[in-house]
Amino acid sequence: MATFDTKNIAEVHQALHSHLPSDSALRVKALESLLVEKGLVNSETIDAWVEAYSEEIGPKRGAQIIAKAWTDPAFKQRLLDNATSAIKELDYHGHATAHLKTVENSTTVHNLVVCTLCSCYPFSVLGVAPNWYKTAAYRSRAVREPRSVLAEFGVTLADEVKVHVWDSTAELRYLVLPERPSGTEGWNEEQLADLVTRNSMIGTDRDLSPSKGTS
Repeated sequence: MATFDTKNIAEVHQALHSHLPSDSALRVKALESLLVEKGLVNSETIDAWVEAYSEEIGPKRGAQIIAKAWTDPAFKQRLLDNATSAIKELDYHGHATAHLKTVENSTTVHNLVVCTLCSCYPFSVLGVAPNWYKTAAYRSRAVREPRSVLAEFGVTLADEVKVHVWDSTAELRYLVLPERPSGTEGWNEEQLADLVTRNSMIGTDRDLSPSKGTS
């Protein structure tokens, strides 16, 4: 006779449903299908815009900003003094970067960005915000227990490293400037940009060393 482990079944059920799209995603998909069916929009055009924001507009733009700051001390200082003005030099400014502040990581400081009220995000330079950034759990826990949240992202900090949590708003958004990894002396901007991750510019990633993940 077959036996059933109710706990195991519940875990499987939860795992399956965790991969289902959110209600909002399903509504967007339904609206897209309706508009395509009526000939009001082209599905290829929608795909092109999604790809542009997720792959080209950001976070590649943000990575290029970070790489330039790593290689150009004068630009780095301008970025720290007035990020909105500095990124205009690269023609990367937009509505979501009109009020942008850069905060710099160091050996003794780690910065983490959160939007406690909604999901304010500099998408002009970071692309589409990740789903976890918009969840209530991240928005609340990042403020209450940032070290625990960072640990869940694989970032373990020594006790002497201070964590600064920055609350992004519609009036002021933040960009984290990660530390330049050691072993990248002589690298050009393109090579350096390939190391920069979207999460490192939010603060949920820290180790960008070239050897990360290699044996």
